[in-house]
Amino acid sequence: MDLQLDGKVALVTGSSKGIGEGIAKGLAREGAVVVVHGRDQTQATDAADQIRAEGGWAHVVTGDLTDAAQVIAMIDAVRSLAGNIDVLVNNAGGSGDGADWSTTAPEAWASVYDRNVLAAVRVITAVLPHMRAARWGRIINISSLAGLMPPPVNPDYSAAKAAMTAMSASLAKAVAAEGITVNTISPGTIHSAKLDMKFREVAAMRGIELDAPWADVERAVLPLFAEVPVGRVGTLVEIADAVAFLASPRAAYITGSNIRLDGGMLPTT
Repeated sequence: MDLQLDGKVALVTGSSKGIGEGIAKGLAREGAVVVVHGRDQTQATDAADQIRAEGGWAHVVTGDLTDAAQVIAMIDAVRSLAGNIDVLVNNAGGSGDGADWSTTAPEAWASVYDRNVLAAVRVITAVLPHMRAARWGRIINISSLAGLMPPPVNPDYSAAKAAMTAMSASLAKAVAAEGITVNTISPGTIHSAKLDMKFREVAAMRGIELDAPWADVERAVLPLFAEVPVGRVGTLVEIADAVAFLASPRAAYITGSNIRLDGGMLPTT
């Protein structure tokens, strides 16, 4: 299927590593001109270099999304490098320090909300005027299954991700008649480098070699973390493919949706 993304300019926040990097690579494979964003210039440049090495188009911008002035400067840099933004993927964010209800201070709640929800709002506010003028745009916010199925720890993170889903639904209604779609993706357990390391550390405590084949590690450790009906973790390619479709002209009638990529973890009843 031709997703008709050739030449579309896509900014993926927090794409110097992890899920964001996987999304950036996936959009580049579909022909988009990708702008890699991160706080670390070296990491972001490395990610962009990998995209270029695979034949894709990539630029690099940096900036702290909790700082409004830096967000404006970043968007100006994107326009200077690649032109106006057609596709925005708000992936930057992250959880706190693993605290629970007895240790999470109000300041931590505010900080996590700022890094996840308000960071996305700042970028959306900066790119929306052009999308409205062009009467075309795609905004995809990366939430988390934690926003739908909150665990007893990291309550600040779960609340922030739930807020992001509600925010996306509201914005989708506000811009639906202007050729702009807004959707959310809520990943479950995804095979990122961070998860790989964590799984291997647990596997090592169970007598499995650190460099064992991933299938062996996954089979031994996944049941300890989550009950996934599909029986495996998701891949970065699967996340990227879902984002690429939602970013494409072919997904014009999908807006205000929250797409779960969780292998069936969330109960349906």
